Amino acid sequence: MPNTVFVTGGGGFVGAAVLDELVARGHAAKALTRPGGRPIPDRDGHVQAVSGELSDTAAVDAGLAGCDAVIHLVGVIAERPAAGMTFERVHVDGTRAVVEAASRAGVQRYIHMSALGTRPNAVSAYHRTKWAAEELVRASSLDWTILRPSLIHGPRGDFTRMQAAWARRRAMPFLFMPYFAGGLLGLAGGKDVQPVYVGDVARAFVDALEKPATVGQTYAVVGPDRMRWPTMHKTFARALTGKGRATAGIPRWYATLLTRVVPAGLLPFNLAQVQMAAEDNVGDPGRLARDLGWAPRPYEATVLTYAGNL
Repeated sequence: MPNTVFVTGGGGFVGAAVLDELVARGHAAKALTRPGGRPIPDRDGHVQAVSGELSDTAAVDAGLAGCDAVIHLVGVIAERPAAGMTFERVHVDGTRAVVEAASRAGVQRYIHMSALGTRPNAVSAYHRTKWAAEELVRASSLDWTILRPSLIHGPRGDFTRMQAAWARRRAMPFLFMPYFAGGLLGLAGGKDVQPVYVGDVARAFVDALEKPATVGQTYAVVGPDRMRWPTMHKTFARALTGKGRATAGIPRWYATLLTRVVPAGLLPFNLAQVQMAAEDNVGDPGRLARDLGWAPRPYEATVLTYAGNL
């Protein structure tokens, strides 16, 4: 069983939960974080922060020194080309850098965070680059496991906080909770999603690390509740405020148009998100449950565990 784990993206939403889970199980961790990024608590001396970019070979090598395994979490949902942050650079080049560094360091065990919906001919560049990253992992000589979470929710998540603001009428649009939908007027409804709690995602990563049967396997990490976006919003609002909220679809064609004419950064969404909302984001939780011995918990029940902290 690994003793010290190198975690990329340790300052992020999922990264923080993974570090908490590692420490709770008695592991130590070294966590890579971007310079100027969110500080990483040392968790009573069990976590060592390593400052650096994935492109910084020296920083990645220093992070891997003395480690027994890698959990690679870094990813972006929105590109910022001016800052050098593109899907290709972060997902593909970043994964290549970590895989090559792990091979140099002789760190054989590798757990990779991908995304549900990843495939070679996906509509969105987000999913296509996630697939290219997976291919690098599969082509390596490492003992790898790939996890593909659905929409991840939790109290520190940006999307969850946005949902909370909508549910409390504290953010635009104030009259309803929005989602992307088909049809000329957005009346065709949203697609299906299986939201999964960040604590369960973290548990899956650390369980995979500890279970040899997961080597060479790819898993969908999804919650048990398959629901449409309006149902997800209403369920969240009920758990948070005690009552549901009105929902309304934003036509995908209109949202797509906005991403092409409005400067990047002025919209709370991007083209990749609109494209991904045009398809179901669901999977079979059976293989994960079989190999790990448990299944992620229901959506409303997990929202209720942290609603009071939002």
